[in-house]
Amino acid sequence: MREDLSKSPQPMRGVARDDVLSTLLSAMRLSGSLQFCFMPSGAWQTDDKPSLAALSGKANGTVPFHIVVAGQCWLKIEGEEATLNAGDVLIFPFGTGHQLGAGAGGVLVEPMRELPPKPWRQIPVLRHGDEADGVRLLCGYLQCDALSFEPLRKALPKLIHVKTLGANGGDWLRATIRQMVDEVDRPRAGGISMLPRLTEMIFIEILRHQIMMAEPGSVGWLAALADEALSRCLSIIHDDPTHDWSLKELSITCGMSRSVLAERFQIILGTSPIRYVRDWRLYLASVSLATTGAPIAAIGYEAGYATEAAFSRAFSRAFGTPPATWRTQAQNPHAALGQRPLSSTP
Repeated sequence: MREDLSKSPQPMRGVARDDVLSTLLSAMRLSGSLQFCFMPSGAWQTDDKPSLAALSGKANGTVPFHIVVAGQCWLKIEGEEATLNAGDVLIFPFGTGHQLGAGAGGVLVEPMRELPPKPWRQIPVLRHGDEADGVRLLCGYLQCDALSFEPLRKALPKLIHVKTLGANGGDWLRATIRQMVDEVDRPRAGGISMLPRLTEMIFIEILRHQIMMAEPGSVGWLAALADEALSRCLSIIHDDPTHDWSLKELSITCGMSRSVLAERFQIILGTSPIRYVRDWRLYLASVSLATTGAPIAAIGYEAGYATEAAFSRAFSRAFGTPPATWRTQAQNPHAALGQRPLSSTP
């Protein structure tokens, strides 16, 4: 999916009142990131094997990104090819394998293998050839555990391609990218901690843009946030997820009949309001499992399940693994995945 920021989004009615996105993002974990600078020149190419999940130590939720700071190169992904220019931001929500390169028949470069061992005192800068006429990319990943929340996962494409250069509404992103480049070029105290924050800000801003640009009649979680009635309902659910919501109570609170509310949910989100409540509670339970030592039974009770066995069955259906296994993998990712060989795609 390519987005041109020259299409200025129209403001959504009710957004200032409900601030839905802020409410939702506050519960979504952006739990880690990595950044490095890649500067190849001449004819070059990477392979198409995804590798950042291995580097992050987590099998799910690793979102690679590339920011083209200067120069031009090409992208190949699942049989499609696109030209990338300075100011382009690429995000791969599911870590889809892809190639980057310049020219034809170029030498294979393997930036992932060249990264120094962590911890880093400065952001690594990997150069290939004469940097004067090359491409400059900021590469890395963001660990977005919120992708385990099915409505969000279903709403995202395999590729988000945002073009910021010369676009109306792209000033903020361009300024943030310039600040990232400045942190790489002129390292200062705290720079290593600044870049992850800037990366998260870019990711959230692009999510906001995706929501604001949702077309009338579109479907999915981002489209639901752009729908005044549904965004109000989602805000109510997310503000108080432990409440024992009923369809009748939600419909009264949102000012819609039960049948209309259920129909809107089904058409736009592909689910029912009560199932959405269940899915959000299970996502919050996954966060608690990953970040706390609370007993599994207590987490399950908070999610609305009377017994640990019932919670375990529901969690296993939703996440494909029991709660105890999820906790182990989330808190000890490298031990859970083992040591995997790295391939060369950044």
